[in-house]
Amino acid sequence: MRGRIEYEWRLWFLIVTLLLIVLGLLGRIIYLGVIKHNFLLDQSNMRSVRDVSTSAHRGIISDRNGEPLAISIPVGSIWVNPKLFVYTKEELDHFAKLLVMDAKIIKAKVAKQSSREFVYIKRSLAMETAERILSLHIPGVFLEKGYRRHYPEGEAAAHVIGFTNIDDVGQEGIELAYDNWLRGIPGKTRVVKDRLGNTVATLGVISEPKEGRNLTLSIDRRIQYLAHNELKNAMVRHRAESGSVVVLSAKTGEILAMVNMPSYDPNNRREASPSRMRNRAVTDLFEPGSTTKIFTIASALSSGKYQSESLVDTNPGVFVVDGHRIHDNAHKNNGILTVKSVLQKSSDIGVAKITLSLPSDNLLRMLRLVGFGKSTQSGFPGEAQGFVPSNLKKRQFVLATLSFGYSISVTALQLAQAYAVIAAHGMASPITFLKAAVPPEKKEILPKKLCLQLLNMLEAVINTGGTGTRARVSGYRVAGKTGTAHIASPAGGYYTDRYFSNFVGLAPVSDPELVVVAVIKNPRGLYHGGLVAAPIFANVMNGALRILGIKLDNVDSI
Repeated sequence: MRGRIEYEWRLWFLIVTLLLIVLGLLGRIIYLGVIKHNFLLDQSNMRSVRDVSTSAHRGIISDRNGEPLAISIPVGSIWVNPKLFVYTKEELDHFAKLLVMDAKIIKAKVAKQSSREFVYIKRSLAMETAERILSLHIPGVFLEKGYRRHYPEGEAAAHVIGFTNIDDVGQEGIELAYDNWLRGIPGKTRVVKDRLGNTVATLGVISEPKEGRNLTLSIDRRIQYLAHNELKNAMVRHRAESGSVVVLSAKTGEILAMVNMPSYDPNNRREASPSRMRNRAVTDLFEPGSTTKIFTIASALSSGKYQSESLVDTNPGVFVVDGHRIHDNAHKNNGILTVKSVLQKSSDIGVAKITLSLPSDNLLRMLRLVGFGKSTQSGFPGEAQGFVPSNLKKRQFVLATLSFGYSISVTALQLAQAYAVIAAHGMASPITFLKAAVPPEKKEILPKKLCLQLLNMLEAVINTGGTGTRARVSGYRVAGKTGTAHIASPAGGYYTDRYFSNFVGLAPVSDPELVVVAVIKNPRGLYHGGLVAAPIFANVMNGALRILGIKLDNVDSI
């Protein structure tokens, strides 16, 4: 009897225990399936449903004729999830070989960030290489698709176009200035991923990627390449420190070419120093020397006190101002000159005497009127404003030096802008790196009659007896001015053996189309602007006029 009671007790105990277990399971099911349903669903989605970014194509930058200057090419970035990254030695070696990396570096990089779920191994790989890596099927290795900028013109257009960083964000030049315009907006797609991170299903597109907008520049790649080549050759020939060339449309204010040396390859910037990346034509200031004498003459003619044939006595070949001596080239005594021949022979004494005979603000007003001392408003990042002094009434020597291009600092672009006013018969167009869709709004800066006189004088500089004979262009009438200036020393004063050699000119004189500026810093050996910079001008102007098919206006010179 006792045994039977004990047996029944055990049976009931087992039944109750089983019932409790079943009730517990049912309760857990109800708890998880009903009470915690939404929470668990969210947690599940967090582990399996992902919103992934879809790359957007950055806008194309092209020249005025539609030739590409910056394009985006598809690339792949390889990343790993350290928690899923499992491999054999053979797989790791093959993985490293395709990445052109040391296997030890890969292991160390992943180990260092083992607590994370996303670690870039290498970015911006060619898609073919990225696909080969994925084909190894190593757990935890993934591909992120994107774009990388490519610059077909290489170093020839580097300073204008600039470049983007690894995230395709503009860092320099036009890429930086118009980053918001060029940059696309990535899209989003909702996908389901397995525990290894592989996409197993696409649930739908949340937002479509918005492609970046294209940009058409005023640059003509043919003229850009020509200017780059001529400057590069001159840099080697004269063993110069640096140089710039600007080609500007006199009628529209469009920049057709802008080059600097030394340059760099934006497609491979590993060895490019910051100094090589600087667009010197808009950021670097220099004293322009005699290239500004035409504006000294313009202020004199505007005063009504001087005419082009007015006489200026430069005897005895030295002029003392506030205890400082001013000489002409080679300490030559040019005697009595007309205002026109003062410019033609580039007489420092002549322009100094003219300037000091007029109110002190005459020349200052003219220099500011043509754009010196303020930004050209081109929109290029880091553009310098330059410097024009003020209140020179009691500083006669400074005013005298200003008349022949010292005590003022300018950029190559400002110099081109100022000469463009003369070339356009007194009308100024906004300076732009963008192709003009409609004729620009022009502003009258100088009287047309005055500009025609100035053109005549500048043309005389190129003719026999002038300092710019090496700037002649066969088949065209050319006008321009040489400039040679000592480089200022940081310690004060000027170096005696370091120079800026410049030339600024325009053509064809009968109907000016182009302005070309050539600036060479610290050439070795020859250093006068007429010997160093004028030939660069002539070669660039000659090629540009013919590329654009501009009509000859001096057939007799052929």
